Amino acid sequence: MEKKSVIMECLKRRRSVRKFKSKPLPLSLVLEVLEAARWAPSAHNAQPWRFIVIRDKEVKERLARAMAKKWVEDMLRDGVPEEIAEKRASESIERFMSAPVLIVACLTMEDMDKYPDEVRQRAEYLMAVQSVASAIQNLLLAAHAAGLGACWYCAPLFCPEVVREILKIPPQVDPQALITLGFPDEEPEPPPRLPLNLIVHYESWRE
Repeated sequence: MEKKSVIMECLKRRRSVRKFKSKPLPLSLVLEVLEAARWAPSAHNAQPWRFIVIRDKEVKERLARAMAKKWVEDMLRDGVPEEIAEKRASESIERFMSAPVLIVACLTMEDMDKYPDEVRQRAEYLMAVQSVASAIQNLLLAAHAAGLGACWYCAPLFCPEVVREILKIPPQVDPQALITLGFPDEEPEPPPRLPLNLIVHYESWRE
């Protein structure tokens, strides 16, 4: 019972932290949360996750600015006023630059099963996506348990080629997410959650 309460407490108290103290983050703590990530469940135990740890300020800036530039292009194409697009991009750059560590989570199909048909191969890719997501959740929970703050961003999904170019990621590896990591400088309020009666069905789907 005690173990269950500790786990639930961690799950309920974890937050998406976007503001960090300028205090450097020891590599030992980064490796601690990545150790938790590698113990996540994965399809076929293929462990299709790979992680790039970014601590160098210049690399962070190049990545943040390149992603922001692509985002501005997308926003302008969507009809967002230029001043608003530039403001959002500037805030994004600052958010990523202010985090002591960035972790880019990637997906590789190297050890996943191979199929000749598109339907099963697509399912196999989705299984890899789910596996990487599971590893990221482990990382986030381990970060919280270690007294760190973290936030999961899906920005690389919208500009994979940009991320590949900056970080020299091979073409067969897909950048999936960017996680900011550091000592938290805020305590966000818990976001609302839907009650169980709205998300759980029994025996079949029922309105």
